[in-house]
Amino acid sequence: MTADDVQRAARTRAKILDGLARAERALFTRPAPKSARTQMKFLRKREGSTKSLAERLGVSRKTVQRYLSGASTKPNERLQAALVQETESEWQPQVRAQARQRAASSGGLVISCRAYFGLGPEGTSDAGRVRDITVAVSPSHAAAIIAAREDGATESDLHDAVAEAIADAYFRQGGGGRAGLEVRFADVEWLNIAF
Repeated sequence: MTADDVQRAARTRAKILDGLARAERALFTRPAPKSARTQMKFLRKREGSTKSLAERLGVSRKTVQRYLSGASTKPNERLQAALVQETESEWQPQVRAQARQRAASSGGLVISCRAYFGLGPEGTSDAGRVRDITVAVSPSHAAAIIAAREDGATESDLHDAVAEAIADAYFRQGGGGRAGLEVRFADVEWLNIAF
C-alpha cells in the first residue's frame, strides 16, 4: 500500500465517521448547548473534574475554570471546534443508542455517496466509474458498520464494511443474480448516512 493509498483510506474513514456522526446529530430531540460556558458546564458534569476536562480539550485547567465562571466567553477556533465535537459526542446518549439498536435490528441505514465503483473489465457496461448512489442497507450490514465504528476499526475494516454493504444492496441486489461480483469502492467524494 503506497502513502497515497494510506491517505486516501484515512480520508474515506473520516468521511464514514463524519457521516455516522451527522446521522446521530440529526436524531437529537433537543438542541445541544451552544455557548462555550454551557458546553463547559455540560462536559464538566460528564467528565467529573476540571483537570480531566482540560486534558480532554487540550487546554489548561485555568482555561476551563475561566469558562465555567463566565470570565471567558469567546474560545479560539480550535477550542470551539473541540467543545462542539465533545459536547455532541456526549449529547443524548440514549437517543443515539436506541437509533443504533434499531438500525442493527430492524431498520438498517440509508447510505448516499459519490464515489468510484469498479465492477468489471474496461469497455463493458460494468466498467468502473464515479457514481452517485443512494441505497438502503440491511440491518445485518448496519450492525457490522456500527460495530466496526464502536470497536475503533482500522481504516480498511470500516471501509470494507461500508463497501460490502453498498455492494450487496446495490450491485448484488441482496445476493441475487450477481452474487460473486467483485466491487471496488474508492475515491469517496462525499458520503451521507441516515438512520
